[in-house]
Amino acid sequence: MNLNGQDWSEVVLRKKPQSSAARKDEAAVNAARRAGEAVETTRKQSGVTTTSGKAAHKIDAETEDFHHERVSTELKKQIIQARTAKKLTQSQLGQLINEKPQIIQDYESGKAIPNPQVLSKLSRVLGVVLKKNPGK
Repeated sequence: MNLNGQDWSEVVLRKKPQSSAARKDEAAVNAARRAGEAVETTRKQSGVTTTSGKAAHKIDAETEDFHHERVSTELKKQIIQARTAKKLTQSQLGQLINEKPQIIQDYESGKAIPNPQVLSKLSRVLGVVLKKNPGK
């Protein structure tokens, strides 16, 4: 084919055909899906392998609630009462136990995860016995 003095040849781009193994697997999966059988698929996403199927269903059905234990309301009240009885501010108490005032604020608001070392320091400075679980 010659266009305006140019020698152009026809170029045909074709996709590489799938290997027979890839076609067979895909067909087998589709046949299993049509038959209503359980199909387990594995997919890699940025180096992490995710699985869907029976095992994934068991994981999704897991009802256990995972969370960190927080400061109880009784412990919060104990700390606040002992601190106010000693007429200390949160920052003064923090300085006495060598912790940041934010730690004292977290304990008194119930956001902190109880740390036995901090509770020991607070007990010593405030002169009261503080336990993670006062009722136990």
